[in-house]
Amino acid sequence: MKEQDQRFDYVKIGIASSDRIRKWGERTLPNGSVVGEVTKPETINYRTLKPEMDGLFCERIFGPSKDWECWCGKYKRVRHRGIVCERCGVEVTESRVRRHRMGYIKLAAPVAHVWYLKGIPSYMAILLDMPLRDVEQIVYFNSYVVLNPGNTVELHKQDEKIPALAYKQLLTEDQWMEIEDQLYNEESTMIGVEVGIGAEAMQRLLGNVPLEAEAEQLREEIAASKGQKRAKLIKRLRVIDNFVATNSKPEWMILDILPVIPPDLRPMVQLDGGRFATSDLNDLYRRVINRNNRLARLQEILAPEIIVRNEKRMLQEAVDALIDNGRRGRTVVGANNRPLKSLSDIIEGKQGRFRQNLLGKRVDYSGRSVIVVGPQLQIHQCGLPREMAIELFQPFAIHRLIHRGLVNNIKAAKKLIQRGDPHIWDVLEEVIDGHPVLLNRAPTLHRLGIQAFEPILVEGRAIQLHPLVCPAFNADFDGDQMAVHVPLSLESQAEARLLMMASNNIMSPATGRPIVAPSQDMVLGCYYLTADNPNPQKGAGTYFSNLTDAIVAYEQNQVHLHALVWVRYDGEVETDTPDDEVVSQETSADGTVTKLYRDRRVRETADGEMVSQYIRTTPGRIIYNKAIMDVLMA
Repeated sequence: MKEQDQRFDYVKIGIASSDRIRKWGERTLPNGSVVGEVTKPETINYRTLKPEMDGLFCERIFGPSKDWECWCGKYKRVRHRGIVCERCGVEVTESRVRRHRMGYIKLAAPVAHVWYLKGIPSYMAILLDMPLRDVEQIVYFNSYVVLNPGNTVELHKQDEKIPALAYKQLLTEDQWMEIEDQLYNEESTMIGVEVGIGAEAMQRLLGNVPLEAEAEQLREEIAASKGQKRAKLIKRLRVIDNFVATNSKPEWMILDILPVIPPDLRPMVQLDGGRFATSDLNDLYRRVINRNNRLARLQEILAPEIIVRNEKRMLQEAVDALIDNGRRGRTVVGANNRPLKSLSDIIEGKQGRFRQNLLGKRVDYSGRSVIVVGPQLQIHQCGLPREMAIELFQPFAIHRLIHRGLVNNIKAAKKLIQRGDPHIWDVLEEVIDGHPVLLNRAPTLHRLGIQAFEPILVEGRAIQLHPLVCPAFNADFDGDQMAVHVPLSLESQAEARLLMMASNNIMSPATGRPIVAPSQDMVLGCYYLTADNPNPQKGAGTYFSNLTDAIVAYEQNQVHLHALVWVRYDGEVETDTPDDEVVSQETSADGTVTKLYRDRRVRETADGEMVSQYIRTTPGRIIYNKAIMDVLMA
């Protein structure tokens, strides 16, 4: 298989035309025969357990069930690769092609796609500028619609018995029979009158919408209108512009050909008792094929119009159930009264293909555990349990063990790790140094739901998290779990360090306000640390020559945390109250002046230059000040 390195800018999703759906499933075999159309509702032969030809599991259409083996068994083994069996017409190839080869069902009558008919908003109704109720009446064969009024307006002016028809006007059964009698009367002068019903009529109506001209007219109307009418026009213009932008035609919302998804995506498996379990899609496809074949037979034998119409309606309902069971009408249920899972059910919702299998895919180099508070951590650090870290960083640790010469091969390194040899923890410390990890908490509602941290090895089995980053994750420590991911490439590590590090995400990207803000016990701690107690405390009134001496005295239990002490400090001081009022003043023999303010004592020369300054503060405030200054000066 040749790999193509094709660069692309974007993926565009549009409506598939009937020709494109046919191309998905149609293949021409080397002998010239064209395969791809599923015509029989059978799945497998219950006697031989082989797929039925032209059925829902046909090997000619979808590929062989067994690797390198055709249906009839004439060709076996890989040496016959690419040969198409002249007896059964099956290509000798791998069975995995049954995961991507599609088929198609050629519908005997056009069918409306239920998403565009019954979705919110209904694109068919918006595009035709008709009420949804009227569109449904047409599609489900309850009302006729005028496709071409012909010359009825002119004739009505001459004879009031002839009704004046309007384009897209709905007619009941009785009204249409009355018009039909007049139309096919020998003396009738009605010319060009066309009336339709069902998805076929909708196809005509949608095909008659001139998108570019309609868009121009809508723009002019929008400029002249306001209020509710303007909002409605804008909604319609948006739909038309999207059709133009994706080069889609409105009539493609009506299906002539129905795609059949690959058989391995709707499997059929044999159970122990000899019974078979099958995907619900097979039952839904079988209903469509049965009704389609019955309709084709009725059309062949020129059955009465009322019977054909009823069969067309049933085909429409069968296709609706296949695409989106329960969207309209009664939900189709299986043997045990359980609703059958349609294509929409497989795609949408929490258990759907996108959220469950594509976005929620399980990945290597990831782990999950409960989070607990780690107050000793820096804001950019997280505590990673040793047990988890050695598993996540195992390839890196093995490489480092071999590089150091502690082991000779990978097998020996793995054994060393399994034994929990003390050497591996030193190696692991080296490996994780400077290697950021990503922490994610579901649901990830904004980009701060996943951030990078420097891992620190910790004991236990819980991930430790700095309390300040909790608001960004909307996390708390009442049993929340978080996932850890290891970025492997150098590019991803650089991106994690530069863009995703917790210390770089202080502001909320949504509001621009700080998202990292102290709360609860942090605020209480700051208050407690900086509070002063006017009551006499241990060591109150003591003088210290610098800030460090005061902290040392507190650590040696010489002074209380809230004791008011005097500390020499020659820098600028900020106080809670205006501090320019001198309480007392002394002048010494050498001319130096000592001024006493409320919270500081200043000694100045006769010229007014400051010699020294003592401030009145508490050890708690000194510790708080030191913590802030250390960060600012770092």
